[in-house]
Amino acid sequence: GLFDICFWRERTSGRTMRYLSLLAVAVTAITATAFTTPLTRTHRTLTVLQTTTVTTSPEANIEQAKKLLVRAAETKLENPDAVLSALESLEKNCKSKFKQDPSAFSRDIMDNISGEWRLVFTTGTKERQKKSGGRVNYFPLKAIQKFDATVEPKIIENGIYVGEFPLIRFAGDFDFDERRRKIEFDFDMIEILGLIKINLSRKDVAKIGASTGLGSANNEKLADTGRRAFFDWISADDQIATARGGGGGLALWKRVG
Repeated sequence: GLFDICFWRERTSGRTMRYLSLLAVAVTAITATAFTTPLTRTHRTLTVLQTTTVTTSPEANIEQAKKLLVRAAETKLENPDAVLSALESLEKNCKSKFKQDPSAFSRDIMDNISGEWRLVFTTGTKERQKKSGGRVNYFPLKAIQKFDATVEPKIIENGIYVGEFPLIRFAGDFDFDERRRKIEFDFDMIEILGLIKINLSRKDVAKIGASTGLGSANNEKLADTGRRAFFDWISADDQIATARGGGGGLALWKRVG
């Protein structure tokens, strides 16, 4: 970028933090207003999972759920309730398959996790689900999450884009717990409008992330206790990835890089 402003928490005044939070929220609000296209039920393909299907193996159920989720990721036309049902089915059956061979299942996730993923669908945290009356929908913005598990420390990024231009982006590192399929991560850098990069404390970044919608309020609580934010991977392959966040929400990503 044109500017690279780096300073630590002890040099970050309360006024600076308030300014960054307001700027980040404003950028996100402007993006949501300009680029959100509401989807109506009349434009959706009302495809639902066959709850009476006689499939007994986790592998068969996983394959069935993934087919619907791949279509949803490609078209955003699948009924949101059907997508949620498929996510819940996938989570349940992946847990069963994980128990059969935890190491192999976790290695498969790590072999596929590196790359760029666009958030397609999210239920939001349990807290947000209560506020919205339980409604779930496709994510309206271009939110890209990047992982690189080939380096140490492993790298994670999360941002909102217009085309290829990053409006706001967070960067940090992550660890993967194979025993629980859990990623634990911290963001310690925020980039605004592709121009200003600022190193902040985990707690400060968690606060800004929660205010913009890129993070959960639960991450703030974890930062207060010195714990890292996390989410549990459900699956990752060459097309889609799924996970349950620390706040209880389910998410579907489409591989874009």
